[in-house]
Amino acid sequence: MDWDKLRIFHAVADAGSLTHAGDKLNLSQSAVSRQIRALEESLDATLFHRHARGLILTEQGELLFDATSAMSKRLDAAAARIRDSEDEVFGVLRVTTTFGFGTLWLAPRLPKLYEQYPDLNIDLMLEERVLDLPMREADVAIRMKEPSQADLVRKRLMTVQMLLYATRDYLDTHGGAPQTLEDIAKHRLICQTPSAPQVGAGASMVRHLMTCNPSSLLTVNNYFGVLQGVLHNLGIGVLPDYVTEDFPDLVPILSDIESADVPVYLAYPEELRHSKRVAAFRDFVQDEIIAHRKHLRQLGKL
Repeated sequence: MDWDKLRIFHAVADAGSLTHAGDKLNLSQSAVSRQIRALEESLDATLFHRHARGLILTEQGELLFDATSAMSKRLDAAAARIRDSEDEVFGVLRVTTTFGFGTLWLAPRLPKLYEQYPDLNIDLMLEERVLDLPMREADVAIRMKEPSQADLVRKRLMTVQMLLYATRDYLDTHGGAPQTLEDIAKHRLICQTPSAPQVGAGASMVRHLMTCNPSSLLTVNNYFGVLQGVLHNLGIGVLPDYVTEDFPDLVPILSDIESADVPVYLAYPEELRHSKRVAAFRDFVQDEIIAHRKHLRQLGKL
């Protein structure tokens, strides 16, 4: 099968237009059209439905696009390895993690990484969906459970617990901190939406707290929103314990009420084991976690 025709097919399928694909490939629309027709003839299959609004893949086209997409991601991985210098760290590193961890822990620390590696570009993808690392949807993942995908290098970084927090101002205006679990009934509870994707330990803790019939409820689909509600004195929030260093004004509530341990893992594809970018990011995260835990011990929070 002609690799050049496959490259052109992939560009057309991705753009949904002969014209846009031609612009990207620096080819005329007629040249792109000829290559697509030749590919269809060689396969004896129709790859696109053509209509006034553009091109739509046929079932056979979808199968071929899946294959060329996988090829493209593999080639990107190979190119990333080739571009990695012996002594320098540069280029784009695509990092995926949860919205809460990415916004509350990782992003505030990235200035240190950029100071160390000014030619490194981080593409931070925050979502609860687990991206497919072997298929190169991302280069590195930080996740709240051990990855199950094969062919991954994985390292356990730390454990997290969900705890209850409020601000001093909120407690001062609401009769002080609750002393027993039953006292939650006198307060507004702020937590992740039960139906939102989240770690099982956090969901279990929220279900337990809901049996105490809090007087009011604010649910948000990520921990960043929960934190904002707590910081604005709306109530008592369920938050991961890694927020305590960067938000020292938070007051822990009912410290004996906590979730089960949530493991935090860093993972990347086996084929990127020797990537300088990945190694730089991995070492940076590990160093930041060590510094984070040391600071918490100094504060008496560990």
